[in-house]
Amino acid sequence: MKQPSTRKPTGFTLVEMSLVIFLLIALMSTGMFASSAITKWQAGKAASETLRGVYVAQRTYLADYPTTAVSALTRTALLPYLPDRPATFPTITGLDGVARDIRVTVSPPVIIQGSGTYDPSGNSKDSLWDVGE
Repeated sequence: MKQPSTRKPTGFTLVEMSLVIFLLIALMSTGMFASSAITKWQAGKAASETLRGVYVAQRTYLADYPTTAVSALTRTALLPYLPDRPATFPTITGLDGVARDIRVTVSPPVIIQGSGTYDPSGNSKDSLWDVGE
């Protein structure tokens, strides 16, 4: 005569399934947060590279025309001195998706927001959203 099996059926309990789902949600949330931070950092780095190009254009122009004051500089005058010789003067898109202009009458150049400057990093020396030091 065959004895009945005392082995429990295999499978997952509700607690185990809940823990796995919670872990997956936590990992996905962490990944999405990190992705958002990286996207913001990349936008700031791109803005600072554009500003650096304008800063180099300012210095190169002033080397060719040393009697010109920085406050007298124009986008049109700097355009031929920009790296890669773009057809139009570059603008910078902020984190809110709004395209902003660059003030070229100060050195180093800054991103314009209304009557002030735009720098979401809050630090003018970190080389994100500014030329930095």
